[in-house]
Amino acid sequence: MIMHSKGIKIILSSLFVLGTLFSIPVDDASAHSKTVEAGDRYGYVWDLQHRLQQLGYLKEDMDGIFGVDTEQAVIHFQQDFGLKVDGIAGHLTWNQLYQQTFSVNEIQMMAQMVHGEARGEPFKGKVAVAAVIINRVQSNDFPDTVKGVLFENRAFTAVADGQYYMSPERGAYRAVYNAIQGWDPTESAVFYFNPNTATSDWIWSQTQTTKIGKHIFAK
Repeated sequence: MIMHSKGIKIILSSLFVLGTLFSIPVDDASAHSKTVEAGDRYGYVWDLQHRLQQLGYLKEDMDGIFGVDTEQAVIHFQQDFGLKVDGIAGHLTWNQLYQQTFSVNEIQMMAQMVHGEARGEPFKGKVAVAAVIINRVQSNDFPDTVKGVLFENRAFTAVADGQYYMSPERGAYRAVYNAIQGWDPTESAVFYFNPNTATSDWIWSQTQTTKIGKHIFAK
């Protein structure tokens, strides 16, 4: 499912208006056992709304209040994933949300990598880099966390040359959200390289899937 541009604008607006969204509990395994329901405010409601927005279920701005819109978003998510439909974010709902989405910190890290690796590339090329990151997280051949994938030894040039630490432009965030929503222009690639600068013979031996901008993608 690809998020409509309106949905992406809502998320970006929330991110930039609220800054780093310091109220959202991120990367906290205890959220899996937390029950969040109608009437609750703040705390994990921020995280719930953020993850529902990523998947396009919540169209309204995040406000930290579990109201009717958030409850309906939870219900639609539960229906789509075969969960008990009660509008309450309990253990099973949280577990499924965590499998399908990423924390604010993870999105920030991915956006920084997209900016560092694909700055100047067409938007499709930015989405492709984000898709490779997600494909690696989901692959058994790579670390199973965003941080683990991004900082695996010699995995990304942007970490080595410091470009990862630059501030991303909005296009990088948009690319990450499009990849989360399922747009993978790489055809499930887990590698990419610039054929004009690649020095590894091994990378040429991998099965190439497509070329976007200056990058060849492979798996």
